[in-house]
Formats: sequence, structure tokens, C-alpha cells
Amino acid sequence: MKPTTSLRTKSLASARHFAGFNVIAVLSAATLLTACGGGGGSSDSSAVGTDNAISLATVTTGFKPVTTTPVKLTPVTSTPSTPATAPVAGVALTDVRLENTGAAQTNVPFTFGQVFVEGQLKTTNTLTGRLDDGTAVPLQLDVKATHADGSVRHAIVSGVLPVLAANAQPKLALITSSAATAAVATTPAALASSGFNFSVHAKIGGTDYYASAEDLLKSGTPAIWLKGSVANEWLVSAPLRTSSGAVHPHLSARFAIRWYDGVKKARVDMTVENAWAYEPNPQNFTYDAEVISGGKQVYTKRSLTHLHHARWRKVFWWNGVEPQLNIKHNTAYLISTRAVPNYDQTAIATETGLANLLNRWNGDAIEPMGIGFAMAYMGTTGGRPDIGIMPSWATMYLLTMDKRAKQVTLGTAELAGSWSIHYRDRKTDRPIKLSDYPYMTISGRSTDTFNPATGKYESFPGCPGENLCATPNAHDTSHQPGFAYVPYLVTGDYYYLEELQFWAMYNTFESNPNYRKNVKGLYQDGQIRAQAWSMRTAAEAAYITPDNDALKGELTTIVDNNLDWYNATYVGNTSTSNQLGVLTNGYAYSYLGNTGIAPWQDDFFTSALGHVAELGFTKAKPILEWKVKFPIMRMIAPGNCWIDGAAYQMAIRASSSSPLYTTMAEVYKATHTADFNVLACNSPAMAASLKLKIGEMTGFSDSALGYPSNMQPALAYSVDVGGSAGKQAWTLFMSRTVISFYGDQPQSHADPTGLHITALGVHDAWGRCHLHT
Repeated sequence: MKPTTSLRTKSLASARHFAGFNVIAVLSAATLLTACGGGGGSSDSSAVGTDNAISLATVTTGFKPVTTTPVKLTPVTSTPSTPATAPVAGVALTDVRLENTGAAQTNVPFTFGQVFVEGQLKTTNTLTGRLDDGTAVPLQLDVKATHADGSVRHAIVSGVLPVLAANAQPKLALITSSAATAAVATTPAALASSGFNFSVHAKIGGTDYYASAEDLLKSGTPAIWLKGSVANEWLVSAPLRTSSGAVHPHLSARFAIRWYDGVKKARVDMTVENAWAYEPNPQNFTYDAEVISGGKQVYTKRSLTHLHHARWRKVFWWNGVEPQLNIKHNTAYLISTRAVPNYDQTAIATETGLANLLNRWNGDAIEPMGIGFAMAYMGTTGGRPDIGIMPSWATMYLLTMDKRAKQVTLGTAELAGSWSIHYRDRKTDRPIKLSDYPYMTISGRSTDTFNPATGKYESFPGCPGENLCATPNAHDTSHQPGFAYVPYLVTGDYYYLEELQFWAMYNTFESNPNYRKNVKGLYQDGQIRAQAWSMRTAAEAAYITPDNDALKGELTTIVDNNLDWYNATYVGNTSTSNQLGVLTNGYAYSYLGNTGIAPWQDDFFTSALGHVAELGFTKAKPILEWKVKFPIMRMIAPGNCWIDGAAYQMAIRASSSSPLYTTMAEVYKATHTADFNVLACNSPAMAASLKLKIGEMTGFSDSALGYPSNMQPALAYSVDVGGSAGKQAWTLFMSRTVISFYGDQPQSHADPTGLHITALGVHDAWGRCHLHT
């Protein structure tokens, strides 16, 4: 599905169906840029309510210019501090900017994640860096995931920049080489001999529990994450224990130790977990936390209440300060890989909006067990930037590569560990797998978890007391942000990979095992929006998880199982399908007395499904082609008026026991009053009755939070797979007279063939708006 056109979203809607609808007009300044759609590669609960989400879009025509100062993305030029050499031979695949965020620096180590277009980089190749003046920078390439054709999909790139002048941001081109270089790796002994020491402590009731990173390196066999002549990273873990050897049953420490032998510096990525899946008596623990590096206290947190099945993380540098460096990826290239949605790159981020991100990044929200910019109660109504294929802050980061947006994006993903959804299996030391415990669940009765094959119940141990497991953070699948996918993609940090996997697995096992068909992990019983975000997260995790990770096959199978179910239910089964292209499973009929559905939720699913298809899951195409009928018909079907195509709710059957309507004309007639049905579509009389302009859609079309903005990504994918009807629907959609300005609210702006979808806003069924991204 290669995108070719560029769609933009509008959103201003009539409150005809929402008398008293209280629209939150104040949008988070964090939501800056918008547009989504393309992207990809190849590869393979909350309670039922009316909370409605809306994705927004960016429009580049017919809008007032931004009056605030736009972010200048032109690179800062600088004189290289090393002499130029002969140009590096080879093909330049893409580039990154190495932005100095501090004073002049020398011997600057760097590591970042990079996704590649299918077929461009063979696993037998390597990369060399080339600066603006042709200077070569040796690079280490750790390949993690490959495309279906065997080419590199995702890898981690490491290097050392000899000199980085103040205020400089030189461009480093990534050049292919046909001759792979042998990795001359160092061992943990090299780090140990340098005097490395690092430990984390938790004082509980006067007793000191601790874990020593250097002891673990010396005593065990670390797992290898990075290996080469530039950077070596080792993964070690152990339970916290006392000096006498008494082990804490729940708390453990994990270290990802990255050693740059050439510059004798180590990056220590430390995580403290309370996450064992089947440890009896799970509960919160309060302790005084302390981190010691090089014999000095580098972090302390008193009276930290560590929530059950949660974790917290901090990153430190040993034997030197952290490099002041912001690695800026090439946004156009990232989008061309189809790994991320094709957001509108013409959207303009304002300096005010970006500065406001960092101004709000403070306090308890960014401390351990805080949740950053996420919503503590995920089901909360109102303006919010966290719902959509990507959160607004991640969209802003993708489109600007601004260091402030990056800090918030990575920081909120790091703090995603604070939610009580982390279940690690002691037997594998990895996020728990459905294939190992097909009857485990968060919801339902313990008797539902009996596994006849093993003769055992697979319910998780209960909390020994309600207050012992109290948490201020309420998670669900219906309003769940996409936390860790983009952070892992651009950094290659193991923590973000596992965070993504934890959320993907939680979304799969949180439901009743019978409803999800046990090991199949089906999402079909949840709210439509829950199915959308669960599919998004599972597909992203399956797409980017390393090839040699046992969870790769697990996640891929779960995605395939769900796509098989949707295809069998809707594409190839006349008894369960319908002619409208609308999902009717799960809690779809939660509107108009069980006769109606929420088009915006259905649009969420269509958009998420388009993203899944763009990631290369070929089984997504049949159901996507069937699904796009619904947004197309709402625009151009006979007997239906497109002005109300993005309505909050639509009647799709006469009663809860009646068959579904077969035409949009029937849907339109049943959804509106007799007086309204006689009005000519887009006529002055219709506009007057709605108190709108002629050509203005209902659903807050002038707002970045409007229902038309939810519809735009779905329509964008319709252009790609819906043939001439999809193009016709898109053309009509873009002919609206009122379209929102999305410069400071990026999330759901869409473009067909070229697919520019900007996911911007989320509309709440209870009458308020969420910011979507």
C-alpha cells in the first residue's frame, strides 16, 4: 500500500446531535505536528462507556499562517575539527544529525536505533559514517530484526565522534559497504579491570537490600546485546539481597551495561522491578532507594512506594559525564520505511509549543512510579494527547527531531514501567508468554484458568490485602497510548523493547481466557477501540522484536490469529459479515439502545488496521479492503449525506434483534429525524438547521479534536485500497469549507497515496475532547 497523495484533516462539527456538548478547546501545546498514514515494511478494559476518541489532521491549504515562530530545522553548520579525508565510497542510505546540546566535546560516544527500507541493506554488509566534509567515522552495526527478504529491518548503530564543536550538529551519512568487518569485541573483564563499580540499594524497614552490577558481571554469564569494536553491552540481573545473602522474593535489579572501550566510559541502564508473575503475595513495597556509582551516591529517593507488577529505570554514566548529544534521525527516511505512519511533514511546530513540553516536564510525574505525560486514569474524558496510533508528543518528536519532544517521548515511555501490567516469568526471565500459560488472565474467575493439559490453574496469585496493592494508575486497553515502540526504534535500548513487549502481552492476557480463545489471544470481545490499540501494539511489537527473541514468533502468531479471525468473520462469511463494512463484534452495539455503533471507534480500528498492513502483515489487507467500505460509504453512498459522515453515533439496525441495514441510505434515515431527512444534502437549509457553514461537516470540523479528524486516517487508507470510490470519497472529504488548523496539535492528519495522516485529537463520548496522536 504505497501512499501517493496527501490528505489533511479538518475538524469542526456541529453540535446538532450534541446539545450541551462541552468541547475542550484548550489543547495540549504538546500536540504539535500531525499527519499519519504511510509507513511500513514487510514481514510478515475499560468498562463499556461512551468515551469517544478523535484523531486529528493537518491541513496545508486554506489555513491561516502560523503567527508564532516556527521551529527552524535547518542544520547548524560547523567546521570539522578533523582533517577531511577521501570521500567514503558506497551508497548513502540515510543520515542523522549529531546535535551538540552543550559545550565543545571530544571523543563523543553515540548509539542509536535505525530502521531500514526493505532490500536496502544486506546482513552481509556493514555501515560507515561520513561527515559533511567526507571524513569517515567507523561504525558498529548490530542487526536485530530483518525483513521477509532477509535484508536488515532494524539495527543498532554505534560510533565515536572525535570532536564535536559547540552548537554544531554535523550530518552523519550512513554509507553501505560490501565488505563486513569482523567484530573485535571486548569482554566484561575489560570493564572490571577499569575499576567499574555500580550498585542499587533499597532500605526496607532498616534492612539494606542491594544488587551489584560489577559482581554480576564477574560471577555470571551476561547476555550480549551489543558486540563489537566500538560498543559492547551486557545484560545482567539478580534479586535484591542483604549482605548475609537473604533474597527479597519480589524486588530485583536489571542492568544493561554499555562499555565504550575506546573512550573508557560505561553507560549503566538500571531497572528495579517488582514484576514476577507467579510469586505469591504480590504487593507494593515502600523503601529508600539509593544508587552508588564509583563509590559516590548518584541518586536517592526516600519513601519510594514501588507498585506491584511495575518497574522503574534510571540511566547513569560511569567514568565520565553523559555526552551532551541529541541524535536527530532523518524523518523523511523513517517514514519511507513504513515503520511509522506517514505523518504530514509540512506541519509546522511552534517554538512555544515545543518549549511548553519541557516546561511541564517536572515534579513527581517524572520520578519513579510517575507516568510522565500519560493519563493516570486511562479512561478519563477530556482533552488529552495520548490516544492514537502515536501520542502527540511522539508525533511532534518524529516531525521535528527536537530534543525537548524527544526527552518527553523517551521519558514517558520509560515511565510506562510504572503501570501494574508487568508480568515476568521466572522460568524464562522474560515477559510472560501466552503459549506457556494459555489460561492466565487478569479478569474473570480463577476457575476460568484451569489448563486441562497440565491439570493446573493459571490464575495469578492474589494480593494479600486490598490496600497492599493500591495504585493511583488505572490502565486499560480502550484508551492505551502507544508508549515504547518509537523510543525503541530510535534508541535500540533493551528497556524500551521489553516495555513494548510487556504491554503487548498484557493486552493479550488481560481478557477472560475463554473469550480470547485461550492461546489464540483474540481481541474480538473488547470495545472496538480496545481492539484497535491492542492490534497496533501487538503488530508493532511483532514487527520490531529481534529475530532471535522467543517473543517474536509469539507476537507474530497473535497478530496472525486476530487477522485470521477478522478475515473469517467479515471477509469470507456471509452469515456474520455485513454490507456496511462495520465491526459488530465485542461491545460495538453500545449506542442508541443497542441499535447503533460509534463511527469514530470504527475509524480507530480501520486506521490501526492500515498501520498493521503498512508494517507488512499481508493478512491485514483483505480485512482492510472490506473495512474501508464504511468510511467511503459515509461520504459518497446514495441516500446518505456526507455532511454528517463523521457523526458521533449511527443506527445500523432497527432493534437489538433486527438484522443490520444493507445500505447507508437506511442508516442515514434511521439516525436522523424525519424533518432533517427531507433537507437536501449540503444545502443552505441543512447548514442553517445545523448552524454550520455550507460545506462544513458536523462533529467539530474546525477543531483538531473533531470527529472528522478521526475519520481522516481511515479515509486515507481508503484511498490506497478502496479504488476509485476511495479516491472519490477523499476528494469530497477534502472539499469541505471548514478544516481545522493543526500546526500546534499533531496526531492524525492523513494523506492517501502518500498517506499523510495526522492523528490529532480524541473526542469523548461524554461530551469532551481528547487529544489524539
